[in-house]
Amino acid sequence: MDEAVAGIDIDDTIMEGARIMSEQCNQNCSSCSENCEERKEKKNDFSEKPHEMSSIRKVIGIVSGKGGVGKSLVTSMLAVTMNRMGYHTAILDADVTGPSIPKAFGIKEKASGSELGLLPVKTKTGIDIMSVNLLLQNDTDPVVWRGPIIGNMVKQFWTDVIWSDVDFMFIDMPPGTGDVPLTVFQSIAVDGIIVVTSPQELVSMIVSKAVKMAEMMNVPIIGLVENMSYFRCPDCDKEHRIYGDSHIDEIAEKHKLKVLAKLPIDPKISAACDKGMIELFDGDWLNPVAQILQERIEEDKN
Repeated sequence: MDEAVAGIDIDDTIMEGARIMSEQCNQNCSSCSENCEERKEKKNDFSEKPHEMSSIRKVIGIVSGKGGVGKSLVTSMLAVTMNRMGYHTAILDADVTGPSIPKAFGIKEKASGSELGLLPVKTKTGIDIMSVNLLLQNDTDPVVWRGPIIGNMVKQFWTDVIWSDVDFMFIDMPPGTGDVPLTVFQSIAVDGIIVVTSPQELVSMIVSKAVKMAEMMNVPIIGLVENMSYFRCPDCDKEHRIYGDSHIDEIAEKHKLKVLAKLPIDPKISAACDKGMIELFDGDWLNPVAQILQERIEEDKN
């Protein structure tokens, strides 16, 4: 019905109804059937608390716009780097359908638990790891689950696992901007994210998508890390751009972000991952990132 013909001012009616509801509200949403704005805000709060026995100081998400750029590698190397600096680090492997973290650290044992909760598996140097592969009977068993189930699994890694005295937790996110990244950003109090990319021009568009998603979710972006940036010839010591010229500086300038590090193509790193010996990698490429993270956690002490 045309509102002018009916003689009704819809805006005034809505405002009057809201006023009456506000006056009658007893602040007890659980016993109320009204769909008011305050109730909507409470419904939209998807945040989850960690396990009551957990202690986690900083949570850093490692994301990428697409697969195959070395996101899990950067996650592992950052955890190792901060561990070498004397901080207790942990990795929550949120890449449920493509978990590679246990392989990089050479973990063969399975996660255990008690009536209190699940316990992460410790690596040789004391890094705490939780991954779906630590719960499956066989490492090669596929995870053929729908998105919501995968998202719930990631949330359980946060709520049901006892993360003891962790200084830095690194979350290895699946690529893209789908269910799991959305679940992590909504459920977990992420202190910041690091976006991993590679030099190809195509990647610049995909990185922009990941950056914009983080901006939409109000998640702080620490900066960008470019993997496979160059190859240093062992004979002539020259740098060769295998994938062409880098575009990471253009992306960083566009979004007013920092380029934190540029990692080379190094067969030794790949060999370390394949052998489950990433904790022995030799290189200082991520030291600038480590310095930023150290400054952030030291600021909290003061």
